[in-house]
Amino acid sequence: MRPKAQDAPFAGGAASYPKEARVRRRPEFNACYERGRRLHSPHFLLFWLPGAEGRARTGMAVSRKVGDAVTRNRVKRLLREFFRLHASALPAGDLVAVARRHAGGARLDLAAVTGELLPLLERPRKPRGAQCGGGGRAPAPKAAS
Repeated sequence: MRPKAQDAPFAGGAASYPKEARVRRRPEFNACYERGRRLHSPHFLLFWLPGAEGRARTGMAVSRKVGDAVTRNRVKRLLREFFRLHASALPAGDLVAVARRHAGGARLDLAAVTGELLPLLERPRKPRGAQCGGGGRAPAPKAAS
């Protein structure tokens, strides 16, 4: 006899990935791409759009350029597991991970994904366009009118 969906060990439990925690609609993805902050790693590109709700929502984009269906699904499973395990470290707002073309052939595992993405989440969260301290020029004095 086949087990039913409600008999699954993680159905609705702490290890599930609920719909409320995901970026799901195209306009939400586009908002992250257009207005979000870009964070780079060797195999992934993260877009972070701060949110006022105080909770993190995650999404992922893995195109056909990454590999065949088996490879793409593996990359997506690794990303979902990373987001699930590190939910408390995720910044508030929408976070979209885009797999780069060579991510499929890299033989990634969860430790490699964690090693790449966790340092990106620990960077200081400055608003887009904010000045970095110390390296820039002093602002020009205002002209008297």
